[in-house]
Amino acid sequence: MGLKEFLSKLKVKRKLNIAKGEWIKCDNCKNLIYSEDLKKNMKICPHCGYTFRMSAKERVDLLLDNIENYDVFENIKPVDALGFKDTKKYKDRLKDAQNKTGLNDAIIVSAGKIYDREVVVASMDFSFMGGSMGSVVGAKFVRGAELAIKKKVPFIAIASSGGARMQEGILSLMQMAKTSIAINRLNKEGILYISVLTDPTMGGVSASFAFLGDIIIAEENSLIGFAGPRVIEQTIKQTLPEGFQRAEFLLEKGQIDMVVSRQNLKKTIYQVIRLTHG
Repeated sequence: MGLKEFLSKLKVKRKLNIAKGEWIKCDNCKNLIYSEDLKKNMKICPHCGYTFRMSAKERVDLLLDNIENYDVFENIKPVDALGFKDTKKYKDRLKDAQNKTGLNDAIIVSAGKIYDREVVVASMDFSFMGGSMGSVVGAKFVRGAELAIKKKVPFIAIASSGGARMQEGILSLMQMAKTSIAINRLNKEGILYISVLTDPTMGGVSASFAFLGDIIIAEENSLIGFAGPRVIEQTIKQTLPEGFQRAEFLLEKGQIDMVVSRQNLKKTIYQVIRLTHG
């Protein structure tokens, strides 16, 4: 076999592997990464340090030891209360998202430990309809807060969302008040609430529970805000400063408490718990 023929076959095999999802191209540096290596590296590109988005369960695995249950309230499921339809029926969108992610909705509530400290974690999944907040997200968040109060352990919320879920109309917007009231209950009971902002944290989620943490931590370079930068530029007819709405920009302006790399997130949260709970 000639060298040219050998290289040709090698190229075909490489393409087939990419098609099967064994290789992933980095959105930032465009290098190919073997998917298993990416998972082992906390979904961080080994070439440039770009952080890929993580699923809700991957977030829980990153933080928790001795996981009691990945989704304590998995029986709470969404309904199409408004009979909403745009280009597609809402109930069909829900089925598609459930089949794609294996989740009932865009949030899971897990119980477990960070090293030796018990916690309750509410983790959002952007893959489920853009992590949009509907009635189920609000209901499960509130139940997660109530579980933390019952256990007298810190409550951690990991936001990853484009905002409120338009297919639920006013029912979705009501979750902003509902989750905020639950956080007020945490405060009254003296329960530590840590909010972790990941890429992206936008809209009604950023305008409610995401920015109400006792401690607000953001992952590096996460997009965080209410309206997107493009919408803002079109509205004010001005060019926004470089890095606008990125985690580091918000830290500089005093809107969040710290920016932490994914590798150090678990250790940092543990240190915060120890400092506040002895």
